[in-house]
Amino acid sequence: MTKKLLIVTGDAVEALEVFYPYYRCLEEGYDVTIASPKKKKLQTVVHDFLDWDTFTEKPGYLLESHASFDEINPAEYDGLIIPGGRAPEYIRMYDSLLSIVKHFFAENKPVGAICHASLIFTSLQEELKGRELTAYIACRPEVEAIGAKYIEEKNHVEGNLVSGHDWSNLPEFMREFFKLLNK
Repeated sequence: MTKKLLIVTGDAVEALEVFYPYYRCLEEGYDVTIASPKKKKLQTVVHDFLDWDTFTEKPGYLLESHASFDEINPAEYDGLIIPGGRAPEYIRMYDSLLSIVKHFFAENKPVGAICHASLIFTSLQEELKGRELTAYIACRPEVEAIGAKYIEEKNHVEGNLVSGHDWSNLPEFMREFFKLLNK
């Protein structure tokens, strides 16, 4: 039976962090659903590291979401991927999204969180307290504020959680996610 994967995101998702996992999962033969606050065309963004103290942001490609968070039954999915960008800072306000993410932790299903995805976890302190994860360095205060341990590695696996620093770590991130998914 084909495994079903869920990617949760919204407008201002980092383009590489959503397209790379999406196409890699399709390439592996998985059934993939992209869910967002409402079913629509999402505006992605491109973050880059130039000669600034932080990253830059430009508009990216449009991406069709397949379903709204309210339409998702997380019990139907085998794994969850949460891309970064600015999307996590506002999608964490949706109770339906938080219920989805809680399900994956409660059922010990694989969860992949890259870059700013960790901002969603600020609304899920009970699920992340005492856990280890990495994230974009600017998210370290939020990771530590929820009682989790920030790991300075570019990728980290702890239990059912694969976390990555940023889009430049996607090959290793996806490799580790697939290992968990195929156990």
